[in-house]
Amino acid sequence: MRKMPNFVLLRAFEAAARLESFTQAAEELHLTQSAISHQIRELEEHFGRPLFLRRNRRVEPTPEGRRLLETLSRVFDAMEVACKEVRLSPKAQVLALHCSPSFAVNWLGPRLPLFMKSHPDITIRMTSSSDPIDLARMNELDVAISYGAPPRRAEVTVLPLGKERIVPLCSPALLKKGVSPARRITQLPLIDSPLSKATWADWFRLNRLEMPEHPRSSFDRAALVISAAVDQMGVALESTRLAERALKRGELMELGKREFKAIEQETHFVYFRSGEESLPKIALFRDWLFQQIS
Repeated sequence: MRKMPNFVLLRAFEAAARLESFTQAAEELHLTQSAISHQIRELEEHFGRPLFLRRNRRVEPTPEGRRLLETLSRVFDAMEVACKEVRLSPKAQVLALHCSPSFAVNWLGPRLPLFMKSHPDITIRMTSSSDPIDLARMNELDVAISYGAPPRRAEVTVLPLGKERIVPLCSPALLKKGVSPARRITQLPLIDSPLSKATWADWFRLNRLEMPEHPRSSFDRAALVISAAVDQMGVALESTRLAERALKRGELMELGKREFKAIEQETHFVYFRSGEESLPKIALFRDWLFQQIS
């Protein structure tokens, strides 16, 4: 049995702390102000400490009360989503998807409306983090897309999303007429990404060029690196897949496309539990994803 206060007490606290008023909380929950006050007092007795500072016409959560409110707000939001999903049509399915941040923002996100239009009965619920998650332990997730290979598990199918071209990208405004790409790349600031699988040292070694020694700015997400390059902060060494929109809009261009060799790597992977790959929502998303990649 869970060691926690009665849900009724937590609900009264969440409303009172969010609204900073016992009166408004009572109106929202269709209770009397006296009932709210009594429930808050009972909760404070449970924790052995005050959760509110009582003012003349309002109440203010104590530091402990604010911490509790932050956590309860997330829990109540998740409960609200879960209840809404129960009301979906009988044919409706929820695809719980986890994705690396830059891939989600720069590539997958702009395409998801196409998937949702083609499959209106599938609702996407996406979360994001930089580290690959373990689907063998995270049973609440259906599919994951990671930057870098995820943990290998016998019960999990992992598929690479093809090789990506990783090249120097910069704003056209930074180019100079009459200056060769090999010369220009030694003059411009280089932008680092410490989490990247491909480094500037790798690229300069591949192209047999001497790497300049000047300081480099650094951003820990590909999306931030690409944005910095668009803002003319220097040259990014990034995937043309993730920079696709900026390249199409002319905000970025590949420096020395005809002269330099590109680093080609498998950097993103999609994975799901092997016993669930025939589920319609997973099979449809997997097939759609590879169609988009191709």
